[in-house]
Amino acid sequence: MAVSVDEAVSTRPARDRGSPARRFGGRGRSALEVTLLTVLAAVMLFPVLWMIETSIKENRDVYAIPAKFFDFKVTMDHYKDVFVASGSGRSTLSAAFLNSVVVAGASTALATVLGVPAAWAYSRFAMKAKKDQLFFILSTRFMPPVVVVIPIFLMYRQVGLIDSKLGLILIYAAFNVPFTIWMMKGFVDEVPAEYEDAAMLDGYTRLQAFWRYTLPLLLPGIAATAVFALIFSWNEFVFAIFLTSSDSVRTAPPAIAGLIGGTTVDWGLVAAASVVFALPVLVFAYLVRKHLVAGVTLGAVRR
Repeated sequence: MAVSVDEAVSTRPARDRGSPARRFGGRGRSALEVTLLTVLAAVMLFPVLWMIETSIKENRDVYAIPAKFFDFKVTMDHYKDVFVASGSGRSTLSAAFLNSVVVAGASTALATVLGVPAAWAYSRFAMKAKKDQLFFILSTRFMPPVVVVIPIFLMYRQVGLIDSKLGLILIYAAFNVPFTIWMMKGFVDEVPAEYEDAAMLDGYTRLQAFWRYTLPLLLPGIAATAVFALIFSWNEFVFAIFLTSSDSVRTAPPAIAGLIGGTTVDWGLVAAASVVFALPVLVFAYLVRKHLVAGVTLGAVRR
């Protein structure tokens, strides 16, 4: 039987051949995934939200049974107590926060200054037993700090670095340098060595070529590495509590832990101190967010 052209090629839009159950099944699956992710995010963020809420409650609402989630009076007295002593003047917590800023910032800067050139050298130059050296550098991070704190304490006691900010800065930098070398070596490998070769043909020395051409391209990687090194130095607890004893040197983690103990605990003050302690790293990560994202994704696409 003959078929006309109009019958063979229909001008009407083709119907969706997918069954209604399949279409609604795809939408239902997406809705289920969104719901599960929302529930997971709520469960993971609940401790943080509860800490923030506790920090702005009055003490009677903090200890209320059953717990008050919404109907409580907001107060900022706990944040005031973090920075101001009960009588007058600066509190011990504020001094501990300042010590953390100095120690974490100086150790991160020192680890970056030492680790970036070392990573560049391992990436660019051929040397004997390079892989063995890199493995040895990485192996220094295998043991947790609590394992080596006693030998370090004995060495520090001999050289007079116990209960000093310099001692914390040096030990934090020593733990961050291996991490910095390994992180930055991967970033340096992604920068073509031809840039430096072309600069040296123009009369620059190797160090000048590194400073003028390679280093600016490594800024995203340096930012990403510095964030992780800063987090380690900022949150470190074992060395801070074993190597310091006075309030003038002690950093924030042991100072906040010292608030928990005795017959009663001011949980509002603990929560406020924890919120203040978490803010600097979040602010720093936000300020370098562009470099951080670029550094984390560097090397994802091969040349």
